[in-house]
Amino acid sequence: MENVKAPWLNNYGDVPHTLEYKQGSMWEAVLDIARQYPEYYSFVFMGKKTTYLQFARQVDVCARALKSIGIKEGDRVTICMPNCPQGIIMFYAVNVVGGIANMIHPLSAEKEIEFYLNDSKSVAAITLDQFYPKFEAIRDQVSIKNLIIADIKDALSPVMKVGYALTSGRKIKKIPDDAPILRWNDFIKAGKKFNGKYKVKRVGTDPAVTLYSGGTTGVSKGILLSNLNFNALAAQIIATNPVFKPGDTMLAAMPIFHGFGLGVSIHSMLANGGKCVLVPRFTPASYAKLIIQHRCNFMAGVPTLYEALLRQPVMKGADLSCLKGVYSGGDSLSIELKKKLDAFLEEHNATVKVREGYGTTECVTASCLTPLHHAKEGSIGQPFPDTFYKIVRPGTQDEVPYGEDGEICLSGPTTMMEYVGHPEETAQTLQVHADGRKWVHTGDLGSMDEDGFIYFKQRIKRMIVTSGYNVYPSQLENILDAHDIVQMSCVIGVPDPINVQRIKAFIMLKPGEKPSDENKSVLIEYCKKNIAKYAIPYDIEFRDQLPKTLVGKVAYRVLEEEEEAKRSANKNSSDSSRTVTA
Repeated sequence: MENVKAPWLNNYGDVPHTLEYKQGSMWEAVLDIARQYPEYYSFVFMGKKTTYLQFARQVDVCARALKSIGIKEGDRVTICMPNCPQGIIMFYAVNVVGGIANMIHPLSAEKEIEFYLNDSKSVAAITLDQFYPKFEAIRDQVSIKNLIIADIKDALSPVMKVGYALTSGRKIKKIPDDAPILRWNDFIKAGKKFNGKYKVKRVGTDPAVTLYSGGTTGVSKGILLSNLNFNALAAQIIATNPVFKPGDTMLAAMPIFHGFGLGVSIHSMLANGGKCVLVPRFTPASYAKLIIQHRCNFMAGVPTLYEALLRQPVMKGADLSCLKGVYSGGDSLSIELKKKLDAFLEEHNATVKVREGYGTTECVTASCLTPLHHAKEGSIGQPFPDTFYKIVRPGTQDEVPYGEDGEICLSGPTTMMEYVGHPEETAQTLQVHADGRKWVHTGDLGSMDEDGFIYFKQRIKRMIVTSGYNVYPSQLENILDAHDIVQMSCVIGVPDPINVQRIKAFIMLKPGEKPSDENKSVLIEYCKKNIAKYAIPYDIEFRDQLPKTLVGKVAYRVLEEEEEAKRSANKNSSDSSRTVTA
């Protein structure tokens, strides 16, 4: 293997260059901690605390229950859950029996859920009672044998159960008694009765988790990740955060269907003795209250989350001296917002600044982070231990000089196994270079300086980032084009100061259909049924024709430029008005 340029190795300070990683399963890494710190808290959920010993027993029973319904080694189990105890317990129980946890967003639309279940070939799924109608609607189109339904109240203390039943619980439609489901409590009872063999020995290189992302074509792909991928991340997170100590608290608001939430906020904490404050439904107000209530030591989130936090009245006068680490990822953190956040933290007695990171789902999540004691403006930091970055000329494996823009490539122990069922795209993304290493070609544009600091510029691939979520225009266009009144569609991202981008759809109607408020309402309702909430267009604009390139493709860049021109014109008009008024 040839040498790889790694200028950051001389700049780590107190971070080791290389680490040792647990070669067993994800759960074995957590179980080791449970044996060391049985009385430490593993997670807190709506006021109810669970120790590592209790957690280990819950996972054990859940694993027995999975075996009782016939889950075998290599089986896929879809987990469609928010950040709640049943979702975390199921995640690790699937690992115990040698299965693969297929993680999906609980706010996914019916058709998306259908796709994920069929694409993964899942034999079982778990979701909350409030999401059951979506599963019921597509049950005949999927092959899951068991649908497990959990209820939030089952994870609450007796007092909280009563409160939940009188408030949020009342809004959930009751599931018929004869519905073809397995209720969580009955599922767990079966586990307690099961006495057969249920543990399957797994090693680091065995597959463990599937997360979904767009890949290089913009079509959702299942990214297969191994036990080692997650265990390596857990070691890297702690190595780059030497201030962490077992018992420290992480505010886990990032969702578990996403690598950032699952890898950083959950597994990296549980595999090292941390306490996770599970946030099932994020609102800026609740997030702010939980920081104060639990005196959290670590926070991980997207820029829009932090921007909203700045505006929360409850944060006025709050003491944040408890914070040891504040991390931003999932999208670019603007220099202006970072300055505001750092000033906000200082005003509230915090001794830390925001540390920006970068990563892709193809490497679980973060693989690069701003060093603890040294930052460069505009940089996303330096690579994790055992992780290498290089910048290549797009479409090649040729490195560009320091300071020159190119495609970001990375290599390390968190690199994915494959895109499930897509060998061609796997080969396009995972490439072995002349240095002998396997590199992920991210499709992102960036540069590296002589000190090994990485600078992210923009995405080469066509993708929209809204509120920290990746949205792929081609997917939305396929859905819109399927409607009876739509001839052709084009979806773009419009810059937004809060959400980074908002989604706008341009529609060319079929002959005979006229642009009208009624047709717009029809399409909005259609989107609500077929598209995840965060990806629904905020506006639909009808066009007689859509601009095209010379080869006949829809020229989405023309529409982006038109929107930018409108935005600039409106801004200039607003500035002129303020000048006249003054």
